[in-house]
Amino acid sequence: MKYRLLIVVLSSFILQLKAQEVQVFPTHWFAGMKMNNIQIILHEPRPDFILSVNKLVVRSSSPDLVIKKIHTPANRRYLILDVEIKPSAKPQTVQIRFGGIVLNEWRTVPFEIKPKRKGRGVSFAQGLDGSDLLYLIMPDRFSNGDPLNDRVPGMLDQTLRRDTVFNRHGGDLKGIQNHLDYLTNLGVTALWLNPVLENDMSNRTEHGYAFTDHYRIDRRIGGEKAYHELVEACHAKGMKMIQDAVYNHCGSEHVLYKDKPDSSWFNRWPKYTNTNYKDQTLFDPYAADADRKQMSDGWFVPSMPDWNHHNPFVEHFLIQHAVWTVEEFGIDGYRIDTYAYNDLEFMNRCNQALLTEYPKLFMFGETWVHGVPNQSYFTANNYNIPFKSNLPGVTDFQTLWGIKDALKVDFGWTEGVNKLYTILAQDFVYRNPMNNVIFLDNHDLNRFYSELGEDIGKYKMALGWLLTCRGIPQLYYGGEVLMTGFTSPNDGYVRKDFPGGWPDDAVNKFEAAGRTAKENEVFELIRKLASYRKKSAALTKGEMIQYVPENAVYTYFRKHKSGTVMVVMNTAKETRTISFSRFANDTKGFSGYTNLVTGESGLLGNAVSLPAYTMLVAELK
Repeated sequence: MKYRLLIVVLSSFILQLKAQEVQVFPTHWFAGMKMNNIQIILHEPRPDFILSVNKLVVRSSSPDLVIKKIHTPANRRYLILDVEIKPSAKPQTVQIRFGGIVLNEWRTVPFEIKPKRKGRGVSFAQGLDGSDLLYLIMPDRFSNGDPLNDRVPGMLDQTLRRDTVFNRHGGDLKGIQNHLDYLTNLGVTALWLNPVLENDMSNRTEHGYAFTDHYRIDRRIGGEKAYHELVEACHAKGMKMIQDAVYNHCGSEHVLYKDKPDSSWFNRWPKYTNTNYKDQTLFDPYAADADRKQMSDGWFVPSMPDWNHHNPFVEHFLIQHAVWTVEEFGIDGYRIDTYAYNDLEFMNRCNQALLTEYPKLFMFGETWVHGVPNQSYFTANNYNIPFKSNLPGVTDFQTLWGIKDALKVDFGWTEGVNKLYTILAQDFVYRNPMNNVIFLDNHDLNRFYSELGEDIGKYKMALGWLLTCRGIPQLYYGGEVLMTGFTSPNDGYVRKDFPGGWPDDAVNKFEAAGRTAKENEVFELIRKLASYRKKSAALTKGEMIQYVPENAVYTYFRKHKSGTVMVVMNTAKETRTISFSRFANDTKGFSGYTNLVTGESGLLGNAVSLPAYTMLVAELK
């Protein structure tokens, strides 16, 4: 009798261990959500597991979680359940029990319904607007706050070499949290981190764009606990958190790719087919269907399988994760990677699901394209065309090309600063151009200081433009301390470590004493203009009025009922003398100004001389 009892207890224990092996996506849900009809994916990773469809029974232990429909994919290691979380459901753990399995085994999987974040006293899903200064960080390259997570046993990439740009360096979320005071002092109001989800791939995992588990924060940057703590610390300081979303693809080590529910979850071709990267095919009235299909369904790179957005289970999985993340971590918005390569109708549905749940949430898509019509196609616009995007904003590559030409190309009818003027003149195509995120560089581009040949005057002018032009300004980590680098021969050279982020660094540029005179000059320029920007309705909400450039001098105003800011940029190679009489319509009622950089005062009745590649940022008095 004792032995029989022992066998029963051991059998029960073994079955409990087996139950723990079942993967559940999403890992939990929340009470009181508008999205209360969800799909739960159950995956048993054991290769010998076979689900007996004919004898299948699935039960919920609570009336608050109702199983509406059961889907049995071709891969018998999966169950997909359509469930309803009752609107009146209370926080609890529901037991989902399913059987009808070989040897009559049963699985009992706990599924938690957590309390909704709303009401916890923490503001989240706040979104972004023109009053923000966004700061982009690659966590692995910013600061190492916890050396204990530099390597994680069992993960495929065990590299840790700071002497090469190809491997992991050990930066993490704790390192970012340790330097929030540095960022707030600079004037930063929001962080955008390159992806934080787990990338358990064999190499080049520092960038984060090859997800292998949507419901796990990468343990090498601190995991879920560190991310919760960082987001909460940001909110406590009045800073926002923007998460990098990737809907187009995942990493080849993702369980849903390695052990697919069925063959339709990813875009398939007779042989490997890359995207053609031609965004024009999506709106070209003459585009060949084959080209359009290759753009959307071709793979970005061989190691990143391309999700099939036409599969309704894929759609549920990705959209649910996006909503789950906002509620779980309390983020304030999304930057969406490779936006143009997604199925755009799917993206509209995803965006709408997020905005229905969180109306203030801000989303902006990466639109690395060429031409204002191309870029505006992917965001809310004023075109009368069949496809209408609901994406609030985009990464404004067009104004980047414009400011680059202004500082690198000689002035001409369409060249030099006239290119920037012309690009901004086309803002009429956007529903709200103030939602465009403007920037000088990011993790995929040459450092802008290097792009300008390390010309400090040109770089200061570029930063002045960034902090006064329409849109939401974004800095790339280290730009404020003149970090350099080109993407050739490898993009890792623009992803170098922030000096001072590691204990053994020779210098610490988080401290003024560790920065050179030039670096402190640039840091103070950003800090001063960012500080003014926070309290200036003209720069954050005001209309923009630009004048046709003359003799390589470009002038624009930011106007609001509470004040006016005038910006004059001399992009010529010589000193230019500027008379303010030309701008009488927009200086009417003002007699003088204060230079926001130097603090000096001037009279509008007097001409001002601007040396080559300098600018005047003036508050009119």
